[in-house]
Amino acid sequence: MRFSVRLNNDLPAASYPQLAHAAEQAGFDQFWVSDDLFLRGVWPILTACALATQRIQIGTCIVNPATMHPAEIAMQAAALDELSGGRFNLGIAAGAAEFLGWVGLEQRHPLATVAETIEILHTLFAGHAPSPPWGDQARLRFATRRIPIYLGATSPKMVRLIGALADGGLPLLFPPEHYADVSAQVHAAAIEAGRLPTQIDLAACVWVSVASEQEIARDALREKIAYYAPALSDAILSRLGVERAEVAAIGAALQVSRDMARARALVDDRLMRIGIAGDGTTVAARLDGLVALGARHLSFGPPLGPDPLRAIALLGREVLPRMA
Repeated sequence: MRFSVRLNNDLPAASYPQLAHAAEQAGFDQFWVSDDLFLRGVWPILTACALATQRIQIGTCIVNPATMHPAEIAMQAAALDELSGGRFNLGIAAGAAEFLGWVGLEQRHPLATVAETIEILHTLFAGHAPSPPWGDQARLRFATRRIPIYLGATSPKMVRLIGALADGGLPLLFPPEHYADVSAQVHAAAIEAGRLPTQIDLAACVWVSVASEQEIARDALREKIAYYAPALSDAILSRLGVERAEVAAIGAALQVSRDMARARALVDDRLMRIGIAGDGTTVAARLDGLVALGARHLSFGPPLGPDPLRAIALLGREVLPRMA
């Protein structure tokens, strides 16, 4: 069994090295940080995390080719992999249409763009120049390994691309029990592509909030859902039985009125199904279901809890030993 931690890039930058070290001490195998627009940039954060740890793998969760050119992604990834001693994993995705819209970008042909980006990155990591329109001088000037590429996905087509092209998958499971469908799609796509499904590190990515008191844990998850609800895909909303207008109201409370209390109040039990909140026993019981569905990599996503540092320690003490 593999365990990982995923955090948004909304915490104080100086806190991440301590969190990465805590995750390493708690027994986690991977430490991922997002790169959502207008929050703290992921590359300096992960650089500090690499220098603060010895064993744990670090990764982007995720970067996208719309706001960062694949050449620059390859440069940053290869440098960070070198700095960390080969502990870097590159998580990429198409980027959320909601966030891209903030800077006037449209999510055009996301599937084809991501597939092309994966191929380009593999070519660059191999020391070669991608095919035209890239020129023959478009290659890294230093050697690197074939850095593992993990694909973030929510839509069925993007999930299948994990099986076809990626080394690993970071599918957001909203709700967590959606793992059964995601796993089946990845396995089928891998077989169609002539690959062994067992070669793909498919993470069961769930949002978790753990604390000794149930309601405190639920409040932390509710706030995280409120921030990201407007960016949820139609497919996710359909699974939850939530209308687009309902999450738009949450977005208006945050982005227009700047009223987090109002936004939290609009996050009902249907949206709370997105994640797992409670004490260690409650969280472990929900995760038992994922393990029964075949999950072999449990990825604990934000907010982790009202206090992420304490949550990491609690997960390592009360949850990971039960899952191992």
